[in-house]
Amino acid sequence: MSRQAVYARVSTLDQDCAVQLAGLKQLMTRYEWPEYREYVEKLSGKEGNRRPKLDQLMQDARDGKIDTVMVWKMDRFGRSTLDTLSNIRLLAEAKVRFLCPSMNIDTDERSPISKFMIGIFALIAELERDFILERTQGGYKAYRADYEKGKVGIVRHSKSGKDLPVGRPHRFRPEHAKKLRDLGLSWRAIGNQLGVRESAVRQALKKLARKST
Repeated sequence: MSRQAVYARVSTLDQDCAVQLAGLKQLMTRYEWPEYREYVEKLSGKEGNRRPKLDQLMQDARDGKIDTVMVWKMDRFGRSTLDTLSNIRLLAEAKVRFLCPSMNIDTDERSPISKFMIGIFALIAELERDFILERTQGGYKAYRADYEKGKVGIVRHSKSGKDLPVGRPHRFRPEHAKKLRDLGLSWRAIGNQLGVRESAVRQALKKLARKST
């Protein structure tokens, strides 16, 4: 079986990969590769970030079943810039050549330029990781500050919509929440004091009331 492979994934403008595959077929003819493996990702939006064909391609690369991978565009080869560059680097470690002719990218290990290019990819990937970590930490700090000020759930909401505090969910004793409720505190005030959602307090006290009846 051929050791050359092509990878294609649906996009907003190319829902059946026809454009990508047609372009790749022309390139394969130019490179004089009459046979090649096709890894074609055809996923709906409901399937989220799953990429079974890409996972299979990467596994085949690690297992030594392929030695060359070609894509139509780099952004088809990963979920993000960081993911794409990481995948290319993993291929290089498996001694698999990566080609993206439309962007003049070729990681043929026989070329000194390709070695330099892989090094640059590694640096960009590391920089991207640092940026993501910095943005994530900044987002956590801002969310935590807003949560402590009581803005979460009113002025802003968490991405999940659950408006939970940052970190692990807090555990609390329903009996403690009941005492606070008996003192006249609002559901929101109790939740803020215990570090949990208002709905969690309500549900806990409902269960407590059922147990006592």
